[in-house]
Amino acid sequence: MLASRIGGTIYIGASGNLRQRISQHREKAKPGFTSKYGVTRLVWYEAHGSMPLAYQRERQMKEWKRAWKIRLIQETNPNWDDLFPGL
Repeated sequence: MLASRIGGTIYIGASGNLRQRISQHREKAKPGFTSKYGVTRLVWYEAHGSMPLAYQRERQMKEWKRAWKIRLIQETNPNWDDLFPGL
């Protein structure tokens, strides 16, 4: 999950190469939701054994209420720190 800031806009996506994909979001390499709303802070992620499982989880989480997403972030990253530098 990416966020624009603490409590800000949240984006959920799946990728086979997290570092590369986050870099693309940060560089605003592709026009779209994240570049429009400045969503570049990696605040939560999880690994999956296959891309089909990752896409399934992404679709599931996109259906969640915003409060559930925020709770998930705050359980492991209460300050909404940018996790990208530690990848």
